[in-house]
Amino acid sequence: MTSTTPSHTSAEIASQPACWRRAAESLPRYAPALPRRGERVAVTGCGTSWFMAQAYAALRESGGHGVTDAFAASEFPPGRGYDRILAISRSGTTTEVLDLLDRARAAGVPTSAITADPATPVMAVADTVAVLHFADERSVVQTRFATTVLALLRAHLEAEGALPDGVRPLARAVQDAERAVAAPLAAEVRGAEQFTFLGRGWTYGLALEAGLKMREAAGAWTEAYPAMEYRHGPISITAPGRVAWAFGPLPAGLTEDITRVGGLLVAESGDATADLDPLADLVRAQRLAVAVAEARGFDPDRPRHLTRSVVLRDHPA
Repeated sequence: MTSTTPSHTSAEIASQPACWRRAAESLPRYAPALPRRGERVAVTGCGTSWFMAQAYAALRESGGHGVTDAFAASEFPPGRGYDRILAISRSGTTTEVLDLLDRARAAGVPTSAITADPATPVMAVADTVAVLHFADERSVVQTRFATTVLALLRAHLEAEGALPDGVRPLARAVQDAERAVAAPLAAEVRGAEQFTFLGRGWTYGLALEAGLKMREAAGAWTEAYPAMEYRHGPISITAPGRVAWAFGPLPAGLTEDITRVGGLLVAESGDATADLDPLADLVRAQRLAVAVAEARGFDPDRPRHLTRSVVLRDHPA
């Protein structure tokens, strides 16, 4: 029987507009841990944090703030030169992230981290740390911490005049997120058999994260691709009862392609004035993950086979 008490995950999803606003208001406090204009930066993390790193890397580089690459912490290329490594880690305990920061320190590369907990090992291994304690979560599944990190980084780019063309000011994204928290989710979307998430540029990271949320919380069959790659094979999975969900504007002709094969298109974060900011649209995808999980009898606060952090061994203090 499904509980009538909202999950921690649902409450954390609903709190995101306030968290984003607080992150932007606190930007001067966190700025010392953020990349400087012109630095060659590598952004890293694991799971959700990696996808936020990908979104930020695309935003920063396309906005002219500096060369920016994103890597899963376990896949960081040894020997490649950067002016700064920025690690994203909610728990501050993830083994791969701590190992990478240790290696960077030994090599003399400046490091920064963004975390939610000031009492974790990342505080000792990163040169500078931004602690978003107000965005920490009780849930295993990440929602508000990840989006608040991206909101902070986006606010920083905006303050530095490096927000790419077409990306809305964060204040508008907050307003859109307030709408996204309350907007109903269509029954045919909640009941779909399969979900393919699409994005371009910075929104591809959001598409990857939406797919991960659905898999983590609901055990759903999801995929994610760059929107222009959709025609190169992935469209073959689309059919009646299956969803193609786009973050940001769709490439020309893709709407017709999805309709032709019977797929259900969800595209509410495009160019129209009434459309949601893509980051706010991710809030809707998070809500969908919870709704599908609960409909299938799963507890979104306790996803199968997952823990809050992957710790392979104790890290020295």
